[in-house]
Amino acid sequence: MKQLIKFSLNHIPRPVLQRIAGWAVPVAGLFYKYRRRGGVECPVCGAKYRKFLPYGYVQPRPNALCPKCLSLERHRLLWLYLTRETDLLTAFPRTLHIAPEVCIMRHLKPHFKSHPGQYVTADLESPLADLHFDVQQIPLADGSVDVVICNHIMEHVADDRRAMRELHRVLKPGGWGIVLSPVDRDYEQTYEDDSITDPDERTRIFGQYDHRRIYGADYADRLRQAGFQVADIDYAATFTEAERRLYALPADHIYVVYKV
Repeated sequence: MKQLIKFSLNHIPRPVLQRIAGWAVPVAGLFYKYRRRGGVECPVCGAKYRKFLPYGYVQPRPNALCPKCLSLERHRLLWLYLTRETDLLTAFPRTLHIAPEVCIMRHLKPHFKSHPGQYVTADLESPLADLHFDVQQIPLADGSVDVVICNHIMEHVADDRRAMRELHRVLKPGGWGIVLSPVDRDYEQTYEDDSITDPDERTRIFGQYDHRRIYGADYADRLRQAGFQVADIDYAATFTEAERRLYALPADHIYVVYKV
């Protein structure tokens, strides 16, 4: 299973994966159904399994992908934060969701159904998104959204600082957002080298063929330089060890941005 998932991630175009994952992954999940105590539970969809599916481009991580809703570790942590620490699922702020995670979009679309236009999804190429654009040049007016959700995008774009400024521009004063990226705190400064263009070499160095940088401990500072106030929250640490095992949560931080 690990090798099949690794091959699919590295060789099947992303739009195709997005179309087939909705039925192919749940079928694979039949082999992981919950049969005994001590399994895992997805907080996004409530499904229970012996363990989650492996997932990863280079070295597949065990216990990562929920077969039912396709949530990964970071999605489960994000969902817990959104539902427990924000009013996104009880109010109807105008929300821009860039590169929408399917598992989360499935909840937000029904929630906003009675408020047309308040929830907008966007992606460079995904067939699931409402709008298609480059996050480095967002075709929306200044201060036009209340909430921005943009996760695991900045490590892909050529000019991440410009993309961060664009997110700040379209956010209303008083608005907030969550902007997550993979961060390696062993790096004091973000590492990037645009001279590395070979896909295999990029995969070896950056962990994925389409990543352009490894964010370090300065990630929050880069967001601040774009104009945001930033809360760097070690949210996983607020859960017990048993809860972290149950939900298969990562040690990632949640980066909440605010525009004053």
